[in-house]
Amino acid sequence: MAQKGKFINIAFPFKESNRGDFILLNNDDNKAIKSDLMHLILTRKGERLYLPDFGTNLLKFIYEPNDSITQNDIKNEITDTVKKYLPNLQINEVIVEPSEDNVYHAKVRIDYTVTEGVFQEKDFIIIEI
Repeated sequence: MAQKGKFINIAFPFKESNRGDFILLNNDDNKAIKSDLMHLILTRKGERLYLPDFGTNLLKFIYEPNDSITQNDIKNEITDTVKKYLPNLQINEVIVEPSEDNVYHAKVRIDYTVTEGVFQEKDFIIIEI
């Protein structure tokens, strides 16, 4: 459990801090891991200074047909990137479904397990691309 007053990383989505800091910070390990995962997935490759391979190329799939080939490419992109940059996070399943309102959008659910020694915790995130 994180101590009160100890901050781990920047919360996602970005929000103004209630304490007067510039942006809201996480002080809980679970929220910090979820924010790290969101930052990693939503950062475009080449966007981070000195780490050109950090992030994903999910935006290139926006105008691709929503078929099994594209869905597998999205799953591989997420799985490979997480494996490289978040080693304590194990991807259990990536589910890509077409969005109900638009042909070119997809809903991605990522189920993951955080491993910290003998302790494990499962969680998920949902993003739309």
